[in-house]
Amino acid sequence: MSSNPVAETVASLLPRAKAELTELVAFKSVADFAQFPKSESEGAANWIADALRAEDFVDVAVLDTPDGTQSVYGYLPGPEGAKTVLLYAHYDVQPPLDEAGWSTPPFELTERDGRWYGRGTADCKGGAIMHLLALRALKANGGVPVHVKVIVEGSEEQGTGGLERYAEQHPELLEADAIVIGDAGNFRVGLPTVTTTLRGMTLVRVRIDTLAGNLHSGQFGGAAPDALGALIRVLDSLRAEDGSTTVDGLDATAEWDGLEYTEEQFRKDAKVLDGVGLIGDGSVADRIWARPAVTVLGIDCPPVVGATPSVQSSARALVGLRVPPGVDAADATKLLRAHLETRTPWGAQVSTEQIGQGQAFRADTSSPAYRAMADAMAVAYPGESMQYAGQGGTIPLCNTLAGLYPEAEILLIGLSEPEAQIHAVNESVSPEELERLSVAEALFLSNYAAG
Repeated sequence: MSSNPVAETVASLLPRAKAELTELVAFKSVADFAQFPKSESEGAANWIADALRAEDFVDVAVLDTPDGTQSVYGYLPGPEGAKTVLLYAHYDVQPPLDEAGWSTPPFELTERDGRWYGRGTADCKGGAIMHLLALRALKANGGVPVHVKVIVEGSEEQGTGGLERYAEQHPELLEADAIVIGDAGNFRVGLPTVTTTLRGMTLVRVRIDTLAGNLHSGQFGGAAPDALGALIRVLDSLRAEDGSTTVDGLDATAEWDGLEYTEEQFRKDAKVLDGVGLIGDGSVADRIWARPAVTVLGIDCPPVVGATPSVQSSARALVGLRVPPGVDAADATKLLRAHLETRTPWGAQVSTEQIGQGQAFRADTSSPAYRAMADAMAVAYPGESMQYAGQGGTIPLCNTLAGLYPEAEILLIGLSEPEAQIHAVNESVSPEELERLSVAEALFLSNYAAG
């Protein structure tokens, strides 16, 4: 990185950032209190609040949101008449999954091969540290030139919507001229990227019943309708022969017009096994950023161990559908439920239930904030220009904020590049990316203030 006072300050602060991220990762802040103690999430929330107070934030508050979790808010006043920028991250994390699959303990930050490993290092406790680094660098080089609001959510991974509902009930709280969501990531390490679209999501539970109870497959099999077989037929109807998503009435032909994603790179990032083909048609970017994608998330049926030779009377599945920008998630939910219900064979009884939903998002890339970020990233990443990419995941808060503050400019950056393996075992963060993105965010705040 070229010599720059802000960059030099961030580099000097990196050891402190590592120590702080180590403390934050140690909290088992999974917002599923049936699995993890609520006190772990409360501890992480209090850590964030204390960190904001130490940076001279005022009005610091641990907010009790309607879903029973906590988000942390703070306000740092800037010069009179300055613009206001909201910085977002979340401190809740995904469960560690199979702890035996981790090379080092998931809630213990460990440095290995130039990366820092631990649950939440990239998604998204590292995002909170990135905001702190950027602000500290500005304070050490003349001061923060904008009013800053920080919100750190406590239940983003659970999708229970606590912060969205709280924001709707207190619309003045998060109002800002620009919003930086620190929960995305570069397309690859070293390539500065802003995420300009997010797919939405809907979750639907489907249940099929055919008999009053299970039957002996020798005595009744061949004529008795098998609920599990019917469910398999229904689920198979959600895909074409090439694996493309085929929900009746839902368009699946949109094309992506930004950064491209080669099949070779995707196979490497997704760790596709040798000889296994990718599914769908069109470019990879079309498939993961611009089109719907259905996934069977779980099936209730007898496990292989202990199974008996029976015709199953009932079966359930949870189906997830990623919804592309431009498609209303509620409309997609209706189409998915109608498809599941009308495609159920043999007159079997079928019921569907929506259990979760989030809207897609598309940013306005022509705004002054994007120009300010492009200039900042050019300094933080010498020789590289800012790229636009999509993200297949969902951040429901984006649409809530866009709806509440239609004039606000929303940018998505972050530490979750492919090598980070967020949501998987051995999640990690690149300290170089943390350093460069902290520099970029600090310079963005300066550029945006001057613009």
